[in-house]
Amino acid sequence: MSKAFLKESDDESNLDGLPKISDLLPPGVKNLMTPEGAQRIRDELRHLIEVERPRIEKTLSDDDGHGPHAAAQKQRLQEMDRRIRLLTRRVDTLEVVDPKSQDPDEALFGATVTVRSNEEGERTYQIVGVDESNPSLGKVSWISPIAKTLNHARVGDVITFKRPKGDLDLEIVSIEYK
Repeated sequence: MSKAFLKESDDESNLDGLPKISDLLPPGVKNLMTPEGAQRIRDELRHLIEVERPRIEKTLSDDDGHGPHAAAQKQRLQEMDRRIRLLTRRVDTLEVVDPKSQDPDEALFGATVTVRSNEEGERTYQIVGVDESNPSLGKVSWISPIAKTLNHARVGDVITFKRPKGDLDLEIVSIEYK
């Protein structure tokens, strides 16, 4: 089938034998991002386009595409092109939200929220964009269940986080915007 008849999402499929890059941002959901996250994604995109891709292309052209590592380099180039397309879509649709513009008394996008529970003690979460999330570092996506539970909470509130292993009452200890 001609690529002209493929939807863009079909173009990302396994046509070349490589796994599809998962898109963590559900359709129709805003691509909110902190200024730092937006800068990181722009920097990665620029680095891939200006440094990494030309380096691999040069290696392939120097070897006439037939060197001992040509197949791996071609595969890496395909993976990189997919990442470039994904990052380009993300940059084109991102909405930068400056955490410092938020209500300092409410847990909203960009907030760093410290909570306390009898079961788990104190934990800190920063509510960030989907592409910025890293739960092991306490950075949770604004569309995650914990972020949705924290949304609009204020210091002193006790909220209930509904989890598969049971409800957890969380007291809001502090809210900061950095």
